[in-house]
Amino acid sequence: MARNEVYKDADYLSLPVPVGTASGAPVRVGGLNGVAQTAEPTAFLTGKNYEVEDASSNRPGFASIALKGAWRIPVATATTLVVGDPVYIVLASNTLTTTSATGVNPLFGHALSAKPATAGALVIVRITN
Repeated sequence: MARNEVYKDADYLSLPVPVGTASGAPVRVGGLNGVAQTAEPTAFLTGKNYEVEDASSNRPGFASIALKGAWRIPVATATTLVVGDPVYIVLASNTLTTTSATGVNPLFGHALSAKPATAGALVIVRITN
């Protein structure tokens, strides 16, 4: 039996995220796509000991991230999507878009629901990793 296994299922992990990341937000950590399950806890810190007061137990700059599944997330662009269309993430803002911007925006996942030509419409997106 291998003794070097660290996580049996590495699909939900505490990972570094931008300060202020909210629960439910799409994130990209290096080459990993995910959805924050908890908020980044900087706002909950007290004193110089950096004690976390929120229930997530994540240290500052980290949040619990789901690396698999399908999530209802707003897609910022006013472009339609059909089931199976690619959805991309804008790295500077961690928002989802329908355009790759010639490879600048990495693939985040694929639409599992249609999207009207309305900016910010909610779409069920299956995470791709």
